Amino acid sequence: MEADLVAVLRCPVCGDALALTDRTARCPRGHAYDLAKQGYLNLLPSASTGIDGDSAGMIGARTVFLGSGHYAPIRDALILAAAGLRDDDLVVEVGAGTAYYLAGVLGTATSRRGVALDVSRYAARRAARADPRIGSVVCDAWQELPLLDDSAQLMLNVFAPRNAAEMARVLAPDGTLLVVTPNQQHLAELVGVLGLVTVDEEKERRLQESFAGVFVRSGSEVIEETMRLDRTAVEHLVLMTPSARHVNYRELTGRLAVLPEPAIVTLSVTLSTWRPV
Repeated sequence: MEADLVAVLRCPVCGDALALTDRTARCPRGHAYDLAKQGYLNLLPSASTGIDGDSAGMIGARTVFLGSGHYAPIRDALILAAAGLRDDDLVVEVGAGTAYYLAGVLGTATSRRGVALDVSRYAARRAARADPRIGSVVCDAWQELPLLDDSAQLMLNVFAPRNAAEMARVLAPDGTLLVVTPNQQHLAELVGVLGLVTVDEEKERRLQESFAGVFVRSGSEVIEETMRLDRTAVEHLVLMTPSARHVNYRELTGRLAVLPEPAIVTLSVTLSTWRPV
């Protein structure tokens, strides 16, 4: 992780700015955090919520699935929505996973920087290798984010936790938040057959309520495509989602065998744009 990326981070203990010396990030009060050998910085506070995040297997499945381009329409829509970014802007992704979307939004601007935040150290390892312009940080999205006030011009939140107050604090007053949420039709062809976690019917209402008084919606679009997935791709898709924590692998293998090949599966999400109040 480069020194200029550490400079936008803050200490999870006292909130002071961090600076990189050799391979250690320090604040003026002496709190120190060593870079992991894989290149990420662990700023998870001791008083975190205890969420483990995605496992190594989930991150591995996500790397393969996203690398196959099946969710490229989501990435392309985010890139288009971020078209007004300046070359030196900072982009932060909350719940970044492998930083697939963040790396896409950074584009070809050599001086544009990104910070990938995730509670999973396995995700952080992948994100640290995604792009040299990305700083990868382990943190708890439900606690204070380890970033300075008004430091980000753009924030991404794709299928991830949303701490509205903290995202608003980190986002510049003229900044933009892009949120991707699944619709009821998303992966509908697989939900019943494979026993996947269903999309909450109240998701839109809960999103609005969580942002009330903090963000105002300035735009919204539905991204809907048909994916043609072989059984291996469907397996990776299931194993990268929260359903992986609830599905018995042996049962999953049996259920996959009854799927047509390729399986025709709907990708349906909403990309909403938000501005700080």
